[in-house]
Amino acid sequence: MIVPMKKITLLVLKTEQRKALKDLRKLGLVHVEEKPANGTLINELKSEKNDLTFAKSLLTEYLPKKREKDFTEPSLLNEEDALKFVYSVLDLTSSYKNNVEELGRLKSELALYKTWGDFSANEFKELSEKGIYLFPASVSEKSYMAMPKTIRTIFLSNIKKTVQFLIWAETGEIPEDLPKDVLPLKMPESSTKELKEKAATLITKIEAYKAEMTKMSAYLNSVEALDKIVTKKLEFETVYDGMSVIPLNEDSENSSDKPLSLVWLTGYVPKEQEKQVTELAKNKSWAYILQEPEEDDPVPTKLKHNKIVGLISPLTDFLGTVPGYNEPDISLWFLLFFGIFFAMIFGDGGYGLLVVIMSAFMILKAKFAKKKVDVSLAMMMYLGIMTVIWGVLTCSWFGAPPKLLPSFLKDIAVYGISSMEEDGIRNKNIMHISFTIGVIHLSIAHLIGIVRNRKSLKLLAEVGSLGMLIGMYFAILSIIISSEKYPITSSVVWCIAIGFVLNFIFANYNGSIGESILQAFGNMISMVLGVVNVFADIMSYIRLWAVGLAGAAISMTVNTMAGPMLGSFIIFIGIILLVFGHGLNCVMNLLSVIVHGVRLNTMEFSTHVGLTWSGFKYMPFSESETA
Repeated sequence: MIVPMKKITLLVLKTEQRKALKDLRKLGLVHVEEKPANGTLINELKSEKNDLTFAKSLLTEYLPKKREKDFTEPSLLNEEDALKFVYSVLDLTSSYKNNVEELGRLKSELALYKTWGDFSANEFKELSEKGIYLFPASVSEKSYMAMPKTIRTIFLSNIKKTVQFLIWAETGEIPEDLPKDVLPLKMPESSTKELKEKAATLITKIEAYKAEMTKMSAYLNSVEALDKIVTKKLEFETVYDGMSVIPLNEDSENSSDKPLSLVWLTGYVPKEQEKQVTELAKNKSWAYILQEPEEDDPVPTKLKHNKIVGLISPLTDFLGTVPGYNEPDISLWFLLFFGIFFAMIFGDGGYGLLVVIMSAFMILKAKFAKKKVDVSLAMMMYLGIMTVIWGVLTCSWFGAPPKLLPSFLKDIAVYGISSMEEDGIRNKNIMHISFTIGVIHLSIAHLIGIVRNRKSLKLLAEVGSLGMLIGMYFAILSIIISSEKYPITSSVVWCIAIGFVLNFIFANYNGSIGESILQAFGNMISMVLGVVNVFADIMSYIRLWAVGLAGAAISMTVNTMAGPMLGSFIIFIGIILLVFGHGLNCVMNLLSVIVHGVRLNTMEFSTHVGLTWSGFKYMPFSESETA
């Protein structure tokens, strides 16, 4: 459920602002409404925060995969020393980047001189002082042979039809009548030998940086601790700077009166905890206004679930989906149908059994270590059990043919959807189940709408949508499954037609039927396309059959490829192929679940229930990191 909120406005004296905020933060119940804040201290803290984030990413990159046995994690640095440490990391990294850039430049320069051997710019300078002007250059073999006799050259080498030579000039200038493709060699700053020495020194420095960063990564915990402190400081100063000021005695004629002002903030507190906030306000002599949030207020969403429904929270946290405060909470239906979608997409009891075993092992490991069992492990267990159930019903176990399975597994399967049934009939039956799940899923969405709009005529629009869903469901069964078994009767047509009319009249209802109809005519194209969308949304559930079928085909193909190897001397190759093939299939199925299983909940179902996921999480102003 979405926890009801109360809107609270707190007013305190400007002189007590900082102390009041500390008291409010200590209570940790009020989600403060964001206000623009851009003070000097805030900008400094933001800069520190950016530096800390960068330093954390650098140190994490150089964390050794395994620490030595005698390694002892250093104690946390204090704030001042931790900040100095961060700046030393950033300075070291800045030098490292400069060294890498310089090394790249030197390597490019050395590559240019590679075929010329070792030489120095001073050598050419000394010759020029004696009146001998030599300029190294390169040119194509053809152009060199055609060079005018007036130009004196000293041939050095011919590498892949590119001639390297020296131009022997009369003056300190290169002759102008050279062929166009002659490329004079840029002289090094000193000598090629010195360039190589510089490059070697830089390589040593770069390697030393990596070793030093690996050592410094031991203090990552200190950087993370400082990051939390700075984050809390930034949060505090943002709230402080964002509070509005109300001057009280600026018009006073008495010059001896000290300027007196109030500051105020607006926030939201769970209804069940409002008493704690009001008691604090009374004890601290703060003025406050407590009221119900208005429709346009940016109210945060706090979800409260029991242990079962809470299993879906790891997924919704990963997706970052939060319903709006005034939207319905579909967590229960999300959990139930996501489990069904997961099972049908994985489609194999063997895979489900592996998930159950892995999650059970990790749960037991956590319990023996006396650690809290993560909710994600419980969710994995639930999804694994759902997959095993579907595998039992369909007699699907690692893609093995039914003749190789024990008889008890075949006896408990549902024949019509099991691997023992003919493929054509089996596929039609699973498609039928997919469409049925779809219409039930989407019907629940409109039943939620009926309950939410029970005090308004808008509920008739939901009834109409429900009618269109049921009518379209039978139309799809007629088209896809069997027109003889599921003919499109007049009842089906009337169901769709009456549903469309009800939806057309009441979809935009807001107190006036006439205005609702006018708005519907204004959106005529969208209203008509809505019927097509109902058809498409139910059809969308065919993906449960299609993706599950693809996974089953891959697992059977892997078995077919590996089977002949298991009875020969190359059995180990067959085992590797089985593990790799089924492992890859599991990964692909997991991606399919994220794409398709999540989509059916967050797109099709959410659209029908009127859920936009436009909310944001309840994050109270507190000393701790989480609510």
